[in-house]
Amino acid sequence: MAQTRRQFLQQVGITGGAGVLYSTMSALGLTSVAETPAYAAPNRVELNGRSKHVVILGAGIAGLTSAYELLKAGYKVTLLEARNRPGGRNWTVRGGTTETDLAGNTQRASFSPGQYMNAGPARLPQHHVTLEYCRELGVAIEPFVNQNADAYLYREGTTALSNKAIRHRTAKADVYGYVAELLATATDQGALDSLLTATDKQALIGFLSGFGSIGDKASGYAYTGTDGRRGYTVEPGAGLEAGTTAAPFSLSDVFASGVGNYFSFEFGWDQAMMMFQPVGGMDRIPYAFERAIGKDKIRYGAEVTGLRNTTSGVEVTYTSGSRTRVLTADYAICALPPHLAAKVPSNLPAPILEALRYARPTNAGKIGIEYGRRWWEEDHKIYGGITNSSLDTVNTWYPSYNFHGDRGTVIGYYNTGTNANSYGALKPAARLERALAQGAKVHGDVYTKDVKAAFSVNWMGTKYSEASWVSWPSQTDGIYARLLDASGNIYFAGDHLSHVIAWQHGAITSARATVTALHSRVAAGR
Repeated sequence: MAQTRRQFLQQVGITGGAGVLYSTMSALGLTSVAETPAYAAPNRVELNGRSKHVVILGAGIAGLTSAYELLKAGYKVTLLEARNRPGGRNWTVRGGTTETDLAGNTQRASFSPGQYMNAGPARLPQHHVTLEYCRELGVAIEPFVNQNADAYLYREGTTALSNKAIRHRTAKADVYGYVAELLATATDQGALDSLLTATDKQALIGFLSGFGSIGDKASGYAYTGTDGRRGYTVEPGAGLEAGTTAAPFSLSDVFASGVGNYFSFEFGWDQAMMMFQPVGGMDRIPYAFERAIGKDKIRYGAEVTGLRNTTSGVEVTYTSGSRTRVLTADYAICALPPHLAAKVPSNLPAPILEALRYARPTNAGKIGIEYGRRWWEEDHKIYGGITNSSLDTVNTWYPSYNFHGDRGTVIGYYNTGTNANSYGALKPAARLERALAQGAKVHGDVYTKDVKAAFSVNWMGTKYSEASWVSWPSQTDGIYARLLDASGNIYFAGDHLSHVIAWQHGAITSARATVTALHSRVAAGR
């Protein structure tokens, strides 16, 4: 029976997507929750009086975590960071932020006080270890609205629902309703008898009744959309006003439009609500690390130009202003992006350099647009959340802070790959112009009015990153794994050395694994 049930679930996944698959598994009692692996921090007793100096290349989240944990255990630590701030890709842009990209475009942000955009990471799943560090470091957090039933879905095309802004709740009600109707009918008519027992069939139809708000057997399990799930044309009110609903879009139109293709996003392990953000901007995290570590242990404006294993430890060459400096230490942790670390002159062996070059940089783009009033709240009744579209802007984020404030900053696009490259090739003014034109297709002319400030980021063109994150052709063919062990006295860390790439959680767990390995070696006297 296990095999036929698996086949059935595969068919459900193909038909309804990950969201329907997950819900069906839940109805049949097949889901569970995983536990986060424990971490045993190194301590001074294990160090046993051995005084070791570790130089860390890069003060991104992996580098900061490594320094923080090593310091607690009694190590001497020096961080070298090419930028003049901590955090790496954890970057919050505020008024006064100035940045020149690799194409020579210089932007100076003019956001109003209290307004900002998180150019890199912007949300924290509640199961991520990042939140534990927020608690430990005293970083206040608040909810991040990752999904909003009143945000929009927009698909360009030639179908009946194309080029229309459809509320998320409306699209979801229709997609789930029709999937439930079809699956309940097929189940009742015996189409799944070879896969399900009579008890399974009863449980599944019972689940579909609530999942899709469909009728009973007598109605043919029909989805009518009259229960208010998809919204109202006239909302329920006082007295005799019971509310008015509109008929659902037709089954063919709903599936032809593709509006349901986004729903599986909500069930992603790292995307499901609830989610959080630091109060005041994501860079509250790296600055809290900086305070805990001690600013005197971080050398900003230090661009690494050489890395060598020596007979007694490591030697790192870096530039500081116009001067070249040399730093020696017992060990090094390289927390630079792998494709950039590969370019640093070193005596690392060829297989390690091959592994560093094996990483595939990915691009992402964002633009923050500050408006003189929060029209998305006032006119569209949208408080936080994300509008997803097939436009090259892809995702529009409404701010999850300062609700009912005088002003607000929308993330006008958050895109990746080809779309990010297209925007990145434009001048900042042209990026804004295009983003406003695209956003107006969804929100109307209000999207183009009362713009007070804007700032855009092209991560592939951002110095010292040259990517938003990296991927690997494989993490199981042995090449990636070469970076999981030390090369002489040089260790590696970063989100790229995890299975949670592009999240701070990945950077932190990688750093903790590296610190554990280094400390075990020192404690053993090797």
